[in-house]
Amino acid sequence: MARVSLVLLVLVSVLIGWASSHQESGEWRCESDSGIRVQAEFRPGLVTLDGHADDWKDIDGFEFSLLPALDPDEDKEYKGGKMTVKALHDGKDVFFLLQVDGDYAYSKGNNIKCPSVALMFPIGDHATYHNMGGCKEGTNACTNKTCKGHEVDIMHFSIGNAIPGRLYGGNPIDNRDGNGGDRFGHLVDLYAWNPHCRYIDGTGPSGNYSSAQNNWKGAWWHSTFTDHSGFVEEDSPYGSDGQKGTYFFEFSRPLRTMDRFQQDAQFTISGSSKMSVAFWYPVDGNPWHGSGHYSVNCDWIPLDISPGSSTLTTSSPGSSVAVASAFALLFSVVSVCVSVFVGYRVNRPSGFTPMGTTMENL
Repeated sequence: MARVSLVLLVLVSVLIGWASSHQESGEWRCESDSGIRVQAEFRPGLVTLDGHADDWKDIDGFEFSLLPALDPDEDKEYKGGKMTVKALHDGKDVFFLLQVDGDYAYSKGNNIKCPSVALMFPIGDHATYHNMGGCKEGTNACTNKTCKGHEVDIMHFSIGNAIPGRLYGGNPIDNRDGNGGDRFGHLVDLYAWNPHCRYIDGTGPSGNYSSAQNNWKGAWWHSTFTDHSGFVEEDSPYGSDGQKGTYFFEFSRPLRTMDRFQQDAQFTISGSSKMSVAFWYPVDGNPWHGSGHYSVNCDWIPLDISPGSSTLTTSSPGSSVAVASAFALLFSVVSVCVSVFVGYRVNRPSGFTPMGTTMENL
């Protein structure tokens, strides 16, 4: 129990640090591109959750410029490159790939000197992108009643203790304790009403809930790594600082979760949701701070969960011809077999003695 309290204390202290530094420089302005959206296609059995992007090569993504979240000025754009966001689902889980250029930077055990990413989704009907849900209440007044309708769902992954290619997030130990933490790799499941009221799933101002859990899983990788057989902790820092390359962050969670406290977003096949993506990077080797992140847009991005298509409606003309040919061949073989059987039965000698012959021999 003491270990659980210590883990949650560390996580809460990080969240407090984020909130205390979340100060905007002036009046909020947003000029969002209405044409952008992320499409999660139905592609079952395609992706292995390991941080590698090879199995995503045939999935279309959307490329975004990364601008400071609190001051989306193009002059302050992330200089390392663009971020590509891809998504798909298999009818049960939804998967995301974040791909962003960046010189390799890693400092074991020091999250703020390593890259970090977060996904955010609205839960409540009034949840805004700006101010992380947009509830007006302060730290001491925000509750599930005073901020009802402003809930947002957040997944945050800080890689300072995460081995490349290994899976982090929901695990039996933290889920048994009933919270969205991750004591192994800091891939945590959060909810918030605003930047000052942000909590690990299963915790909050009203107390802890014993049935919460971390529904996310994820892994990370960098394109400069040459060892593909698997890293262990002793291999840290896994690569050479400053090498030019690309970071890959891969995540999944169920479309629907067992949340009963308005702490998880729920996705529906053929439905549309919204999302946002944040990225932290130790620019010039300097530690990042909580509100110093970049974002792919200054407002929510539409997220479409595409339905699956039947084989008949998606088959190509070539495949239809092949099926027809195979059926014709099968029909011909069956016809020949029936003809041979009938001929054999007609010409076969009788298996009994005629009654008349039998009487004459008696």
